[in-house]
Amino acid sequence: MTATIISGKEVATAIRAELKAEVAELKEKHGIQPGLATVLVGEDPASVSYVTAKGRGCEEIGLASFQHTLPADISQEDLLKLVDKLNNDPKVDGILVQLPLPKHIDDNKILYAINPDKDVDGFHPVNVGRLVIGESIFPPCTPAGIQELIVRAGTPTKGAELVVVGRSNIVGKPIAVMMLQKAPNANSTVTVCHTGSRDMTLHTLRADILVVAAGVPKAVTADMVKPGATVIDVGVNRIGTTASGKAKLAGDVDFEAVKEKASAITPVPGGVGPMTITMLMKNTVMAAKAAGGLIKI
Repeated sequence: MTATIISGKEVATAIRAELKAEVAELKEKHGIQPGLATVLVGEDPASVSYVTAKGRGCEEIGLASFQHTLPADISQEDLLKLVDKLNNDPKVDGILVQLPLPKHIDDNKILYAINPDKDVDGFHPVNVGRLVIGESIFPPCTPAGIQELIVRAGTPTKGAELVVVGRSNIVGKPIAVMMLQKAPNANSTVTVCHTGSRDMTLHTLRADILVVAAGVPKAVTADMVKPGATVIDVGVNRIGTTASGKAKLAGDVDFEAVKEKASAITPVPGGVGPMTITMLMKNTVMAAKAAGGLIKI
């Protein structure tokens, strides 16, 4: 058995087409154009690339884009003033402050200053609380993308044994919380493994759905995977360079071996990665609908 490859690129393209139609309808019927403000401090190449991609995503879907590029030596006070200005701007439905920030700025102070109703990254404590009690419309973007990949791959989630490897605040914890909710596309039996787990393989071999976000190249091998499982590999690890000088990437799963045992698996790159910005766009549309009184938060 060779696994079906779950293409994040294809799923993201489909979702963006759906969002584009939804945004067009919002403009036509309600006069609403969702707007996303991005704040970039400094010139970190990865951050610049990511923010640029977000700008392209906004243009593709029809969102208004407000990009703020600030010097690396900006004071924390001035950055907080910008966040406050964006909080009070009716044209801005979503605010994203690109991390990492310079060392002299307290990340949490900035993130917690964002109006939770504009926190389209889903990291504000209010939105984390909403996620836990099952009332969030802004799930963190990477976990939201993972859930979409599982569902659109046709994998049943109700009652499924779902094992998460990794307990980060960005991926592991939120996807575990999302998938245990008594809700459509969730309702799974969830186990979380981490560096303190005594026998990780004991748990991963039970998984109908295995989500791996360990941050270690090929941490999950074929002998750790149940035959027929759906495997979502969140890891992106640089393991060298190709002959052309490009970065050589590997996931947290031994892809070549595991694909012969799983029923479906995401590749690296091209799996979870393309979903993150797309889900950010989706959260921004939801924020605009909430601001316009079309849905409740």
